[in-house]
Amino acid sequence: MKKTPYICASNFNHNNMSVFKIYAGGKFVTTDKDLNVENPYNGEVIAKTYLGDEELLEEAVQKAESVAEPMKEFPSYKKYEVLTEIASALKENRDDFAKLLCLESAKPMKYALGEINRAIQTFTIAAEESKRLPKEYLDLDWTPAGEKKEGIVRYFPVGLVAGISPFNFPMNLAVHKIAPAIAAGCPILLKPSTSTPLSTLKLAQIIDKTDLPKGAVSIIPMDRKTGNMLVTDPRFKLLTFTGSPAVGWKMKRDAGKKKVVLELGGNAGVIVTDSADMDLAVKKCIVGGFAYSGQVCIHAQRIYVHSSVFEEFAEKYIRETQKLKVGDPVDPGTDISSMIDEANAVRIQNWVDEAVEGGAKILTGGKRNGTYFPPTVLSETHKDMKVCSLEVFGPVVTLESYDDFKDAVRYVNDGRFGLQAGVFTNEIEKMNFAFRNLEVGGVIINDVPTFRVDHMPYGGVKDSGLGREGIKYSILDMMEPRILVKNI
Repeated sequence: MKKTPYICASNFNHNNMSVFKIYAGGKFVTTDKDLNVENPYNGEVIAKTYLGDEELLEEAVQKAESVAEPMKEFPSYKKYEVLTEIASALKENRDDFAKLLCLESAKPMKYALGEINRAIQTFTIAAEESKRLPKEYLDLDWTPAGEKKEGIVRYFPVGLVAGISPFNFPMNLAVHKIAPAIAAGCPILLKPSTSTPLSTLKLAQIIDKTDLPKGAVSIIPMDRKTGNMLVTDPRFKLLTFTGSPAVGWKMKRDAGKKKVVLELGGNAGVIVTDSADMDLAVKKCIVGGFAYSGQVCIHAQRIYVHSSVFEEFAEKYIRETQKLKVGDPVDPGTDISSMIDEANAVRIQNWVDEAVEGGAKILTGGKRNGTYFPPTVLSETHKDMKVCSLEVFGPVVTLESYDDFKDAVRYVNDGRFGLQAGVFTNEIEKMNFAFRNLEVGGVIINDVPTFRVDHMPYGGVKDSGLGREGIKYSILDMMEPRILVKNI
């Protein structure tokens, strides 16, 4: 497969602009609704694509329905070949995809490369899982009625899948919907974020060259009104959404009888005990707190440190925070750059100012510059402040002390979210207590809640969502069990 050349944003102009067509129903098409995509770092338009309308969405749905049966019968070895081919093409074009992702999202290059690596791994995992789709044999003679009978359980594709992915991981969170759908044998229509649609539209160019039935995958940027059809249309049998709690729970209310999977983020907590490796904890919490300007749903937002080591941790943490390199996301050395837009930077400034008015102290950072918000550490906060109780989704961390480990666990649990939590300890008793008592979807020991690999079950409780992602777990959501009962 030929590599698509990378075109620097500075080479674009309105008369000679890179154009990405929509991928709908197995065709690359345009509409009369232009969508210009800007680089958040400098405001330059880097490319043009299009918004799909209701008519185009209807065509894509009908095409997806027409290939539902071929997808259901698509053999495992063909799924494996398709998914492996996509992974190989992504690997071959890794740098080009990373540069495009970097430009559309202002994600520093080191993290953009990491995201493409994860997308490659996600397709690779899906290829492996496509060869071992769930099935089960049951002895039915546990009761007299089941004597001389046996059961065979097979899982069948649920049908048409609607996927909605966010801006912050424009490739890998989209791939976590596309790859398991292919493995499960389900057609999928994906709505990417209108802020960052380019990398997934570039991915469509790879998917189109595979042997998948045309229409099995559609990638269509659209406005919220049109996109709401993915939620309400009963022809979709499953909705998988990653985004904000307010939007996600409303979608669940509006989704009718379809299955719904929600990954909605949180305000993840970290506990640092007095037995922890302090240098390791500081190093991990720097990345967990400030990678991609904290625009990560498992961003390490609240850090609780045992009082006996609080001063040591705080001093090291602030010193390392101030060393982070700020700049152009394309620069390989950049650690932190612009946020996705100025509105979010303004929102975070308001939250920080409100916390300070309520008695919080700024240990470092705290003042925005346009779309850039500096790495910020607050202390002397309380649980009712927005920087504690809500999802900041920005480079703001609160740092507080505790005396009793059980209190720290209670602090992490105190709130509406429960996605993941990190615990730094070398005591097995505290590790076990945390695992039993933290009200989250994942407990990460000696690392930050930001840790994720792509085959693990991933999701949360309370307002953090419903169901789990992770390839095997997504495949299970995209299939329905059916039992055959027969005489022996």
